[in-house]
Amino acid sequence: MSRAAPAFDLASVDVEGFHREVKALRAEMEANLGEPDAAHLRKIERWGRAATLVGLATCWVMPNPLSAFALGLGRSTRWLLMHHVGHRGYDRVPGVGTARTSKGFARGVRRYVDWLDWMLPDAWVYEHNVLHHSFTGEEADPDLLERNAEGTLRNAERPLWLRYTQLALLALTWRASYYAPETLGSLRRKGRREGGALTGAELRELFTRCYLPYAAVNFVLLPALFLLVSPWAAFSVLCNSVLADIFTNLHTFLVVGPNHTGEDLYRFDSSPANKGERFVQQVVGSANYRTGGDLNDFAHLWLNYQIEHHLWPDMPMLKYREVQPRVRALCEKYGIPYVQESVWTRAKKMVAVVVGQRSMRRMAPPLARADITAA
Repeated sequence: MSRAAPAFDLASVDVEGFHREVKALRAEMEANLGEPDAAHLRKIERWGRAATLVGLATCWVMPNPLSAFALGLGRSTRWLLMHHVGHRGYDRVPGVGTARTSKGFARGVRRYVDWLDWMLPDAWVYEHNVLHHSFTGEEADPDLLERNAEGTLRNAERPLWLRYTQLALLALTWRASYYAPETLGSLRRKGRREGGALTGAELRELFTRCYLPYAAVNFVLLPALFLLVSPWAAFSVLCNSVLADIFTNLHTFLVVGPNHTGEDLYRFDSSPANKGERFVQQVVGSANYRTGGDLNDFAHLWLNYQIEHHLWPDMPMLKYREVQPRVRALCEKYGIPYVQESVWTRAKKMVAVVVGQRSMRRMAPPLARADITAA
């Protein structure tokens, strides 16, 4: 969908028919949940663990890009797993143990085994799974980048080079600088956005429960273990661990940020009237990247199926690949824009919006809506 494409008119869509067919696709997917989905989850987890092992086996030799990349890819894989397992994507898959369901993954002390990141798992689940997915592209969406950048990165009074620099710094640090405080604040305030700064108690929690555990394990404990080899080995591990964190930030920012930001995507001035309209909004407010093949999908952390994921957040990764061509055909049938481009093209469009060179499309409340009752 190009910038010159005509504006999308929700009133032109048979919303009820689209909703009905989306529900039928979901029922078909649910009926086919099975061992292939569980085996695929185990396979992707093995890939991430293999990357981590490569990083650990080499990180003590010297600061080097191979070790940093491998460690960073392992951390990105834990993010990938948290994203799909935390969304209850494997709760109904036969043969998946509790530890790989939303009831067990990263819960309690398993945070240190499954997904130790800068943010609290419970806070991320609430901010992302509940708020972002319930209010995608609306004012209540905490991850609406265009709105979040107003007054700072989109401020035309600031030199463009400064805005680019600020965006680069954000990409290098965003899990700690943006996501950790945003998710914690959302959880503690249950989504209320009045005020911006964390309270004193929230700041203490941010440092003690978010920043301290992650930094202590990755930047203190891990290097200290290699003091048994030599001080140089410990120093090399510290350098590679810091570089790995930068890589994970860049990797996740690259595939997360462009999913809902671009001059050809919509943000919404009102909530959908029913489930059918919600499904349509999830499509026109999201973008896919190139899809197909485990290596390609793994590199994109399975966020290249963002449209399908926003229609059905609680489905296994493998199911998105299976159903993606049918979703695209369904959108074409109903005249709903389906945006799919390379992650590099989408990143350029995201940057243009964030720094204020372009703006997203707006879907204003229609003057009248048909009285459609969702099934």
